[in-house]
Amino acid sequence: MTCPYKTNITTVTWKINPKTGGQCILAYQMNLNRTERSNCSDRINWRSRPHWDRALEIQQVGMANEGNYTCEVVNADGNFHDVYHLTVLAAPRMALYCDDHGNPVCEAETVKPAAEISWVPESNSTPTADSHDNGTVTVVSRLAAHST
Repeated sequence: MTCPYKTNITTVTWKINPKTGGQCILAYQMNLNRTERSNCSDRINWRSRPHWDRALEIQQVGMANEGNYTCEVVNADGNFHDVYHLTVLAAPRMALYCDDHGNPVCEAETVKPAAEISWVPESNSTPTADSHDNGTVTVVSRLAAHST
């Protein structure tokens, strides 16, 4: 994520407000060549040296990184902001098996978006979705076979 491009910047501040957990702040003061960080994971840092590259880098992005990211730069003309909203999408964990009656069952667990399951050829199956406390959703679909 990058900050607004401005010249003669005195301060750059990233304010990170994740959906879960407390706010993280990364700041750099040009005149003192000093960086400060508050409540930030080691995986969140400046992409390079903040005196010439004010971009933010997140290593091993995960669900805990979802939230709002605001970069504020200050110069003699004022304060300038760029705001990003980070959403993390995850691929589903899949399982395919037969139930006690020999009907094929597809099960997909993911965080978001909830998986969509379809069968070829089409069937009259109705997928069910169960939400869990950890934020995951399990979608289960049984193939209603008309013949073998």
